[in-house]
Amino acid sequence: MLRKASLIAAAVALTFSASAVWAKVSQQEADTLGKTLTPLGGEVAGNADGSIPAYTGGITTPPENYSPGDHHPDPFPEDKVLFEITGENYQQYSEFLSEGQKKLFEMYSDTYRMPVYQTRRSASNPQFVYDATKANATRAELIESGNGIKGAATGIPFPIPQNGLEAIWNHILRYRGEAVQRFGGQAAVTSSGNYTRIGFDEKLLIKYSNENAKPEDLEEENILFFFKQKITEPARLAGDILLVKETVDQVKEPREAWKYNTGRKRLNRVPQIAYDTPGTESDGLRTTDDFDMYNGSPDRYDWTLKGKKEMYVAYNSYALHSDEISYDDILKPNHINPDLTRWEKHRVWVVEANLKEGLRHIYQKRVFFIDEDSWQIQEADMYDKNDELYRVAFAYGINYYDVPTQWSTLDVYHDLNSRRYLAIGLDNEEKMYDFTIRPREREFTSQALRREGR
Repeated sequence: MLRKASLIAAAVALTFSASAVWAKVSQQEADTLGKTLTPLGGEVAGNADGSIPAYTGGITTPPENYSPGDHHPDPFPEDKVLFEITGENYQQYSEFLSEGQKKLFEMYSDTYRMPVYQTRRSASNPQFVYDATKANATRAELIESGNGIKGAATGIPFPIPQNGLEAIWNHILRYRGEAVQRFGGQAAVTSSGNYTRIGFDEKLLIKYSNENAKPEDLEEENILFFFKQKITEPARLAGDILLVKETVDQVKEPREAWKYNTGRKRLNRVPQIAYDTPGTESDGLRTTDDFDMYNGSPDRYDWTLKGKKEMYVAYNSYALHSDEISYDDILKPNHINPDLTRWEKHRVWVVEANLKEGLRHIYQKRVFFIDEDSWQIQEADMYDKNDELYRVAFAYGINYYDVPTQWSTLDVYHDLNSRRYLAIGLDNEEKMYDFTIRPREREFTSQALRREGR
């Protein structure tokens, strides 16, 4: 079992099956959280050569030059590039790269680069999230076939994971505030660098993350979160709205979704908004369950926890988040502008998902690399039915220190066959996310959606 801190880095593969019986984490093991393990289950200690430092709590107060409503300024402005990984030297760093990263160096050898900085373990959450995580550690369970959870609320459900499904649920349920309104958009970029930006106004109400949430109430209501996405531009699409109600127990009640089409002035129930249905206006460059790096029911895959590895991941991406740059500064042919990226060496959980026999999805296999300090998926490699790399996705994360939470400022999905990519979260020219909103549940009903559309 991957319980002891001394065994965390071992390449032990733990696969969840419906018939598996797993012992809950003991109180003695849970008591290592906040001691030898971070409050969310990462290793406190640094690595052997010091390139990954010890965890000291992350960012707990905003920089002095930050005011609520600002784009978040870089808390490490004095940091310099240590070295660059390029198409010429990437094989020297192969052990710290994923197959997807290596593929991009091969495809775009002249332009793709990784500027590497010192590692800053900046991830943090409020204390009540840490308290809830410790409580969850001894009581959380997977329900039938791992298609939901019980016995958990607010914090990470499985901070000391025993299988791949527990690890992916940690990503799905990681803390991102209780509610947020996001202004931004996405762009599907051609191989020549052309794009049309799709603007979004999104609201997310996460019932699970409420500071006072109780497992028994979540299980009775069976609501994980509400999500509403309204297109604001271009004009031909403006006013179209997607509404999603996500459930905790997806065996009892699967996801519900509705779409309002402003041109037809029609509201439709859309049960197909899941799995490999193409994402909203994505030019077919991502699936619905690619959103937020992975979301939705995990029931079509067998999930294996492969252990941990040290890896260069996109972290503290404040330059990419800045409101002093434009979308044209970011979006370049084949990939985003490397000069705006920051890569650091971190420890990541490696989780492999293989499509179950008899079920369908365009991805036969997916490999996820999950940050040990936040449970944010940092990268995903997706393979087709021929076991060939098909897509590679990156989450360029920052600490939103006004919450605080570690979350991506930009998600980028590379389609290797078309040599195109999709960038989601473009907000540099928009006002900043609002984590202070507290929308009412009645705003997330089909009736409210119809009224808003009209």
